[in-house]
Amino acid sequence: MRRLATVVVAAALAGLVPVGAAARAEPTTPQTWGVAPATKDGPDGRPAFTYKLDPGATLTDYAAVTNYSATPITVDLYASDAFNTPEGGFDLLAAGRQPTGVGAWVSVEPAFRRLVIPPKSRMDVPFRLAVPRNATPGDHAGGIVASVAGTGVSADGNRVRVDRRAGARIYLRVTGEVTPAFEVERLDLDYTTNLNPAGGGLVTATYRIRNTGNVRLTGRPESTVAGPFGAGRRTARADPLPELLPGSEITTTVRITGVAPLVRLSVRLDLVPEPVAAQGADAATATDTAALWAPPWPQAAAALLLAAGVWLAVRLRRARRRSGHHPAEGKES
Repeated sequence: MRRLATVVVAAALAGLVPVGAAARAEPTTPQTWGVAPATKDGPDGRPAFTYKLDPGATLTDYAAVTNYSATPITVDLYASDAFNTPEGGFDLLAAGRQPTGVGAWVSVEPAFRRLVIPPKSRMDVPFRLAVPRNATPGDHAGGIVASVAGTGVSADGNRVRVDRRAGARIYLRVTGEVTPAFEVERLDLDYTTNLNPAGGGLVTATYRIRNTGNVRLTGRPESTVAGPFGAGRRTARADPLPELLPGSEITTTVRITGVAPLVRLSVRLDLVPEPVAAQGADAATATDTAALWAPPWPQAAAALLLAAGVWLAVRLRRARRRSGHHPAEGKES
């Protein structure tokens, strides 16, 4: 999906959440805008709306919506829930989906839900956050969204409605017990043989990891592979995971090179959760193990060739010895 100019500008502002457009926008006067945390007097430099509140608490805050364009824009302002994309990115629900988390706990006065912002101007909009009394402890993520509707052209040439959005993230921590935890839900293994008998093969371990705790987490998977009785042990670390929201999952791959084909290999994953913010609770290591076959075919083939070569050399030596032996000739009387 092509990201429009408004998204690029929004992304340049700290803490903003760009959302790609679903179709190519028709050429118009460039429109760029952004959303940022603010006070009633304007942006205050916060990278995101970050709160720690008790269940039942309420507060009023401000979002600064700025029109950087040379023409007026009409903006729809609302809140929504956040989720992780399959790649681990931070995104917000589509405009047509109703939030059920922190996006539903934010309310904007009707008079501010649709704004007409003059060129090169800013409006500081109040909103109210009311945490339900039965809200679960832990992290709840969402965002304040400023949406500008327009028209575009789809891949097949049809005119479609394009919803271009920019926003600022909301991170709410509801007080109570926090439980940082990862779970490995799936493990797929593959061994790629190295045709060079003197070289080791490649173990590819693909894991699906879920944040089963109630706070935002990251971490760095570490995989260890070894043969029987720990022979040929090798370890590799994958790239750090992106920030995963509670309940979100991601699939990641660890590749371990130079692994000897020791017939039967065991693979172990260790993942220590690293809370994004101070939690006040220990995070247990998530561990999973599995095994796979790694037949030493190149080594076996090399051994057979070597044995055949030795056998052939012995036969040739014997044949030469036999051909070089002649019985003594008798003398005539």
